[in-house]
Amino acid sequence: MRNQYVKKTAGFTLIEMMIVVAIIGILAAIAYPSYQEYVLRGNRSEGQALLNDAAARQERYFAQNNAYVTAQANIARLGMRNTSGTTVTSDTGKYALTISNPNNSGGYLLTATPQGAQAKDTKCGNLTLNAMGTRGVSGSTSVNDCWK
Repeated sequence: MRNQYVKKTAGFTLIEMMIVVAIIGILAAIAYPSYQEYVLRGNRSEGQALLNDAAARQERYFAQNNAYVTAQANIARLGMRNTSGTTVTSDTGKYALTISNPNNSGGYLLTATPQGAQAKDTKCGNLTLNAMGTRGVSGSTSVNDCWK
């Protein structure tokens, strides 16, 4: 009788490795877009904070001067941080603020425009806030979804 020893090798086969790589690829393809959407939504709160701060400063300015700042050239009168000439940006520069007075309504319209990588936020686009407290977006998603 012959003793035959079967030598077992330790490790993974190529097929097992390919299956693992395929599973990781599928999970990444599902998770990465969700992660990107989560980051955009998180950054959107910076634009909302910029608009709320500007609206509060507008009301303070109105209480002292009986008029709103409605021209971009006068935006420095609000005394906001990150003001450079007629440009106001959010703390990390993800949004830029503009002021207008549509139809000479006596109020104001504040618009936060996404900058840099945040400009990829096409679902919500520009965030707006007017003197009546009405929120808006320029994208295709509803206002309630963008102002969460």
